[in-house]
Amino acid sequence: MEPQNHTEVSEFLLLGLTEDPEVQLIRFGLFLSVYLDTVLGNLLIILAVNSDHHLHTPMYFFLCNLSFTDICISTTTIPTMLVKIQAQDQHITFTGCITQVCFLFVFAGFENFILAAMAYDRYVAICHPLGYTLIMTPQLFVLLSLLLTIMDALLHSLMVLRLPFCRDLKIPHFFCDLAQVIKLACSDTLINNLLIHFVGSLLGGFPVPLIMFFYTQILSSILRMPSVEDKRKAFSTCGSHLSVVSLFYGTGFGVYITSALTDSSRKAAVASMMYIAVLQMMNPFIYSLRNRDMKGALRKIISRIPLSLMVSPALKLFFLNASK
Repeated sequence: MEPQNHTEVSEFLLLGLTEDPEVQLIRFGLFLSVYLDTVLGNLLIILAVNSDHHLHTPMYFFLCNLSFTDICISTTTIPTMLVKIQAQDQHITFTGCITQVCFLFVFAGFENFILAAMAYDRYVAICHPLGYTLIMTPQLFVLLSLLLTIMDALLHSLMVLRLPFCRDLKIPHFFCDLAQVIKLACSDTLINNLLIHFVGSLLGGFPVPLIMFFYTQILSSILRMPSVEDKRKAFSTCGSHLSVVSLFYGTGFGVYITSALTDSSRKAAVASMMYIAVLQMMNPFIYSLRNRDMKGALRKIISRIPLSLMVSPALKLFFLNASK
């Protein structure tokens, strides 16, 4: 194919957005429902934590940041998707595509660090309870994590900007995925791919063994507790976080495996949507199902909101569960 300088690239074509009107209508309704559930559910978590002084602890501070990050990840992709489905336009500008890539890296990387911080919080609370208030400095950790992920995202985005692109600019996804964008370049992308794997292993892979180490120590401490009731309480404080961690890394690993082992762009697109849309909707349900303190705070807020205002079945289920 004839090379084209990247400064002349005006737009990409998102093949995940089908032109079939009937399928478009179904996808529009599905994505709109997922987005509303994600935003409203996570906003309720943030509101519940900030309105209840009993929840003003490092653990719930991290939970607020997790909910905020989930909203940002969904907002980075789904509204653009909805607008393009409604307008029946499969194109996205070059600037819009790179901006989307940048923000996805920022928020996905930040969520990765937040999950590690929440594991550390549980480790300190269970294994070193006497020094908990002195050891935990959540604001500093959040600030450093955000700076690291912003630097990482800017690095990847600037490396993409230097690439010359070809004329066939088709992305087999609903959104701009960095790996797919790099594949469209006409020059050697070895440095970009090495950077993705190296930085991804460093920033993305480093929290995983840390989380495993923390929970190994937590399990060891719990098993040494003499009281069955203390063991049950300790396990219950970790259950929600373990569920979210399993979903986050499980779907992330699924996306990686699907992209590496299959040539089907449809399967890769579905796996990616699970990672950047459905996962963010599930977190409020997990924390409302398994956390008594959170359910109590949500119950106070929900009592002031008429259930009839909730048009989404999933959000109604969330409200009904938290009200019990």
